[in-house]
Amino acid sequence: MKNFRDLMVWQKAHALTLASYRGTAEFPRQEIYGLVSQIRRCSASIAANIAEGCGKRGNPEFQRYLHIAAGSASTISCSRRISVFYAMKITKSSISPQLKSRECWLV
Repeated sequence: MKNFRDLMVWQKAHALTLASYRGTAEFPRQEIYGLVSQIRRCSASIAANIAEGCGKRGNPEFQRYLHIAAGSASTISCSRRISVFYAMKITKSSISPQLKSRECWLV
């Protein structure tokens, strides 16, 4: 069993989760159960799946959980694009620096 806290990918996923919570705090109230919830749940899911995969036996199971985490990362990327460019019409200046970071979205 690996210690997930030692993995750089988990550390970045954890940072993404914290940034997602901070970055969505200013979204309009009507999005609390829509995009805000989706972004927060998916970001938490990435770190959780990496941690869970570390607790499994063998690399094949760990890789499976990494693929699930990658799917959640894709969902966040899509939700971010929707919120920024279409549904929310948030200007780049109103988004927190953590959420603007390209690295943040490419965990």
